[in-house]
Amino acid sequence: MDKSLLKLILLISAFLGVVFGILTATPYIGEIAFWILLCFAAVIEMLFLMKVRLLELFTVNESAVIGGIIGFVSFMVFCIVYIPIVAILYKFFNYSTNYGVSMILGNANFGILLILSVFMSVLSATINAFTGFITFYIKEFIKTLDKNEEKRRNIFK
Repeated sequence: MDKSLLKLILLISAFLGVVFGILTATPYIGEIAFWILLCFAAVIEMLFLMKVRLLELFTVNESAVIGGIIGFVSFMVFCIVYIPIVAILYKFFNYSTNYGVSMILGNANFGILLILSVFMSVLSATINAFTGFITFYIKEFIKTLDKNEEKRRNIFK
């Protein structure tokens, strides 16, 4: 994998983290946005990059590593965006989008928040590595179906 593709992956992952950080702070779609980021950020980004033909997955290891990178970076940026939004809403407006997170922000110190953010980012990296791995296999399965369909068309011509 070349450096320019890795930089693009990091940039798009950071963008996803910002978008989902803002969406998670909104009332009704927050929980859905959180779970999409935690589980499917790699799928979204990999499918986008494959659609614009910037990413071609050749091995299972490559897809899992890219998924892990996407998961970790997107969730760290998510934490950088989401935690201040929730803190501001809780401290100044006495509004809590998620009571548990607001309670942690009210009582925890910076070290605990940092450890929790890194732990959740590693969890996101693991889950997204798995979904990147699954994305690779589904892509290969679809390629096999397309090849079989093409062979079948050639037989009947």
